[in-house]
Amino acid sequence: MFDETLLEDPDALARADVHGLLRGVAGAGARVRTALRLAEEAGVTELRPDGRPRTVLIAGSGPDAAAVADLLSALSSGTCPVQLLDPTGPTPQQSHWTLPGWAGSLDLLLLLSTQGTEQGLTDLVEQAYRRGCTAAAVTPPKAPLADAVAQVRGMALPFAAPDPSGRPARLGPTDEPAADTGAFWALLIPLLALADRIGLLSAPPSALQSVADTLDDVATRCGPAVATYTNPAKTLAAELDGSLPLLWSQGRIAAVGARRFATVLAARAGRPALSAELPAALTVHGPLQAGAHPLAVDADDFFRDRLEEPDRLRLRVVLLQEAADQPASAAPAVREQAYAHDTPLSEISATAGTLLDTAAELLALTDFAAVYLAVASTERPSPA
Repeated sequence: MFDETLLEDPDALARADVHGLLRGVAGAGARVRTALRLAEEAGVTELRPDGRPRTVLIAGSGPDAAAVADLLSALSSGTCPVQLLDPTGPTPQQSHWTLPGWAGSLDLLLLLSTQGTEQGLTDLVEQAYRRGCTAAAVTPPKAPLADAVAQVRGMALPFAAPDPSGRPARLGPTDEPAADTGAFWALLIPLLALADRIGLLSAPPSALQSVADTLDDVATRCGPAVATYTNPAKTLAAELDGSLPLLWSQGRIAAVGARRFATVLAARAGRPALSAELPAALTVHGPLQAGAHPLAVDADDFFRDRLEEPDRLRLRVVLLQEAADQPASAAPAVREQAYAHDTPLSEISATAGTLLDTAAELLALTDFAAVYLAVASTERPSPA
């Protein structure tokens, strides 16, 4: 059950946030700066590559790795194919990865791990070495994965852990582990710095510092002390309560934001959501909107038996745009269809800026909304 009154009480929110979710999303800007500093100290800015790779292959455990690959592909704008390697295995701990049959010396393998202990990723480094495929990783220093990459003369970029010491905090017998809601940025930033050096995209240090500033700005606007009526993340969380969100996006960066929003809603708040890109979303989700009507009841019938009323499928369209005034905006068509089907509509638009700044703003705002849904719910899932 969602307790909306918690949103207006920062102290109560802090007490309810037993997994440290809000602290993690609020500190994303600082995490970016730390990740960039560690990457520069590891020598990423001194790289002098021979040229752009034929294909970039990405492997990693957890949903953050998939989201990083998704965003990297969107930002590269087709200059070089970016392919995510899907793991196989009975459990996440027993996952293993296999290089495509065509992978070779012209390709680059990027490995992502917040722990660096997955045997499947270490084995993948050996596969890459046998094929002549260059390997690089974002992983904790001195982890088995970092050692494996160093042995094949690859580059191991340090993962910026939430604890400055890089060590997990000691927990008491009654303490619960904190969820690392900033891990996405700690994995992404070193890869962006590397991608800039190999010519995959433009992400110089100044652009990555701008990402940190954008994340700080979102944290200021969406923080726990900001009232709901002026806080876009709290407002969105309250609007999404009790509904099945239809996350519609326009633009490749917004599409990444919608897909990741669906993932964090499920992982952090235990809420399902469906994502689709415009204009196809109007057709794909149109029957779902129309099908919700037979479950509706007459709100003006005072004498109806509410105990025997069927549960209505409550839908809410969430439109994610890269800019409110972007050319050929689909917003009018979205509003028209939402109105026709009596579906509530929420709109999220990034302010003007680079594609990196746009991604940072959309991802941070939706991160905050998912966390508010999780923290203000009386039944919260374990941290993911």
